[in-house]
This record gives sequence, structure tokens and C-alpha cells, in this order.
Amino acid sequence: MQVTETLAEGLKREIKVVIPAKDMEAQMNERLEDVKGRVQIKGFRPGKVPFSHLKKLYGKSVMAELVNEIVRDRPNSILSERGEKTATQPEISMTEDEAEAEKILNAEADLEFSIAYEVIPPIELKDNSGIKVTREVVDVPAEEVDEQVKQIAESARSFETKKGKAANGDRVTMDYLGKVDGVAFEGGQAEDAELVLGSGRFIPGFEDQLVGVKAGDETTITVTFPAEYGAADLAGKEATFEIKVKEVAKPGEVEINDELASKLGVESAERLREIVREQIESQYSSVSRQKLKRQILDQLDEMYQFETPQTLVEAEFNNIWAQINQDLAQSGKTFEDEDTTEEAAREEYTKLAQRRVRLGLVLSEIGEKAGVEVSEEELQQQLYAQLRQFPGQEKQIIEYFQKTPGAAASLRAPIFEEKVIDHLLTEISVTDKTVSKEELLAEDEDEGDKKEAKKAAPKKKAAPKKAEAEAEAADEGEAKPAAKKKAAPKKKAADKDAE
Repeated sequence: MQVTETLAEGLKREIKVVIPAKDMEAQMNERLEDVKGRVQIKGFRPGKVPFSHLKKLYGKSVMAELVNEIVRDRPNSILSERGEKTATQPEISMTEDEAEAEKILNAEADLEFSIAYEVIPPIELKDNSGIKVTREVVDVPAEEVDEQVKQIAESARSFETKKGKAANGDRVTMDYLGKVDGVAFEGGQAEDAELVLGSGRFIPGFEDQLVGVKAGDETTITVTFPAEYGAADLAGKEATFEIKVKEVAKPGEVEINDELASKLGVESAERLREIVREQIESQYSSVSRQKLKRQILDQLDEMYQFETPQTLVEAEFNNIWAQINQDLAQSGKTFEDEDTTEEAAREEYTKLAQRRVRLGLVLSEIGEKAGVEVSEEELQQQLYAQLRQFPGQEKQIIEYFQKTPGAAASLRAPIFEEKVIDHLLTEISVTDKTVSKEELLAEDEDEGDKKEAKKAAPKKKAAPKKAEAEAEAADEGEAKPAAKKKAAPKKKAADKDAE
């Protein structure tokens, strides 16, 4: 076998592999000899089939099998011998000429094929001790806990049917049908819908017009959807809602006590407060973690500058660009509406893709050197988390991860990334700083992707998602179940609670 490098430009490589016809024929003959004693051919006793006849019957099929195995397996061994890691699966090309292919199968021509790929550049890790970050910490005030508990109590409060007109704070149970220009629209219909007047759940003007209705009333109200409403086909449009009021109920007293806690499945009101505090602290810790991680990634980005594999950058850019265009389509906006152009947005998001890939490669190298591993149990937990996000599609998602090459790597990547960040936190300088809730939640305009893609397009992603330098993970990107995530059941069309 002759292996010749025919291209070495930057990270791009191309290798030509030639296996002489006589070597191919020798391997084919060896396989035919191996089956000679087992094959049964009419008119011949077992083991007595002339080799020439055996070759005539099975030579081509054995050679085809041999060619497939060589083209499938040899590239990996060749790249391993060269000590190279490929950014993506190498591209294998060979003759498409039928006459030439026939000669190869007849052992009359050499087997030739080429391997084209990009290599992952070698990364020399630097000392991380110079990285200095600030971890923002919030002391949760008792007032915030009390306010959250009060909201929980209000959501769990009981209502009692009343006679007479509905007032703010009352709950109205109704059927409604929404129309625009006299035509019913998707998501604009509901039966036995419950709405607490004054809650602000529905679009402006809707709840106000229900003040004063009584059980049994039928009325039509007119509202205008906000210009920034999530559904582009409804944004800014006037709509009518035909309403049938079924019940008006007045709210009961809000009492925060052990009885309320029991209704919520908690042993006591004090324990309820503890749980609420823990949840608030967890939410703030999550925000703090993301800001801390962003600081680490920004400093790593400054420390490491090297050429990134174009195939990985293109794959990452395509993921970002698809999301950007989906966001624009859903909002009914254009790049011009976002004070930019498509050309400028492409340029900025290409830089973002390069950053994500570069940081992914760096984090992977750090993790590999530190012996960071992701356990099967952690992968299972990540899979279960995916399943919880797609109720009703569990079977399709499991089949997707079982059958799709690289899908498991997309589960592994975010876990791996967080574990590498945990490792880095043991090596770098971390200073805790107590801040207010407002300070913690405030966005620094120079942080994260804003620093790289200022207003290039709407809804930019936060921190880089790529943590996997291994080709499969970096190429596959985020998990995309075969049965893509269904749009969440649409909120009632009048419901402004976009969440």
C-alpha cells in the first residue's frame, strides 16, 4: 500500500492511497481459499471445487466486499499512524468510472482512493493560574421570600361562586372565540377558560372589558394585539372575542399557614419558606455561575488564538444562522428592523462561530489533560432531561439517540463543558463579591456574545455551547431529535403571558 500526502494547506489535508492490483488479488484469493472447503456448489463435492470455478462465481463479490472494508477501515488506521485528529469525518473519494471500477473488481487495476479532511490543530495548554474572576453572590432578603410565598398562596387560593357582577380579583370562567377580520384564528378559542381579572395574563384591554359581567352573559369585546406580540400574524391587529360567561367566583382569603403548606404537599409553612428560599438561591446561583463562566471563557478566548477548522466553523455558523432566521420569521422582522444588514450579521456571527469552536477545542484539551470524564449515569440523566422537555415524544427521541451517529456526543458535550469549568475553578483565582439582585441580573453590554456580535441580529445566544473538541460533538452541535421539538401548545390567543 502506497500512501502519499497530496495536499497540506493550513489545516486541510488530502492523502492518496494506492493498493496494487496484485495485492488486492492476493487478499481476494486468500478469502476464496478460506471458503473453498465450506462452500457447496451443485456438481462438486465439498472442498473439491476447482479454484478457477470458485473465482469465476464469487471473485467479484469477494473483491467488492474487500474494497468496502478497506475504504471503511484503512483511513482510520492511516490517520492514527500519522497522529492526526480530524475535525469531521474524512471525505473518501474513488473512481466513479464504471469501466475502471470493473477492472478493480477483476484485479486488473490498482485500487486508488483519496482521503480529504481537516485536522484539529495542536493546542499547547497555558498556565491557568493567571485567570482571575469574580463570583457574584446575593443574600436573599426575607422580604423576597415572603413575596414569593405570598404569590404561591394567591395562586393556590380558593374561589367561591358568587352572584352579581365580576370585579377585579374575581375569577371568570368562560368560553371564547377570537376572530380577526371576521375569521377565527388558531389558538383563539377555548372552553371553560379561567381568568382572574386584574392578573394581567391576557392582552391589554381584555380583562378590563370583563369587569361587570355576570354568569350567563354573552358579550363581544374588541382588543388590539400589541405590535410586539409573539405571533407575527396577529401583532398589531384588531380582534374581536365572542364570550360566554359561565361562572363568576370571588376569591377566598389568602392565608399562609400549615394548612396551605399541606395542600402543596409540604409538611409546614416554615418548610415552605425554606423551599422557596432554596429555589431563589438556586436561581441566583445559576445566573452567577453563567456570569462566572462567561468571565472564564472570555479570558480563555484572549489566551488562545489559532486557526480553527473551517468545517467546524461552518457547521456552528449554520446552527446559529438557522436560529437567527427562525427568530426573525417568528417575530415578522428583518435585519433592517434590527438596525443591521444580512451581510453584517453574517460577518459577526461567523466570528461568534469561530469563538465557539476555538473555545470548544481549548476546553476539550483542558478536560482531556485533566482526565475529565462523563459517566453513563450522567448521560442517562441528561437524556431524561431531554425527554421531560418533549412530553409525548419519548419514543422518537430515544430512537433518535440510539440510531443517529454523534447524537450521544451532543448529550455529552454540555456535561463535559460544565465539568471542565468545575476543574478550572480549582486552578484559577475566584473572588466572591456580595451584590444586590439588580446588580446580579444586570447585563454588561460588553460581556459574552454582545462583545462579539453587537446587535448583529436579534436574540443572540449567551455563552458558547460547544464544549467538545472531538469531531463528532463539535460537528453535531446541539441535540436535534428526529421528531423536532413541537411548538409548545399555543397560549390562548388573548394570553399575553409569553413566558
